[in-house]
Amino acid sequence: MSGSQGQDSACSLDQPSKNVVATETKPKKRICCACPDTKKLRDECIVEHGESACTKWIEAHLSCLRSEGFKV
Repeated sequence: MSGSQGQDSACSLDQPSKNVVATETKPKKRICCACPDTKKLRDECIVEHGESACTKWIEAHLSCLRSEGFKV
C-alpha cells in the first residue's frame, strides 16, 4: 500500500504545476487596456495618414500585445 500512496502524492504534485503554467500564459489585462503607448501612436497615425501608411506602428502594437500574452 505504501507504493500506491507514493504514486498518489506524485500525481497530486503534477496537477498544481499544470495549473501554474496555464495561468502564466493567460493575459493579465484586457486587450483594450494593454499597451496604451503603442495603441495611441498607432491610432493617431491611422487617423492622420491612413492605415496603409502606418504598418510600422500597427506591427509595434501587435508585437506589444503578443508580449502581454494575447494571441493576435
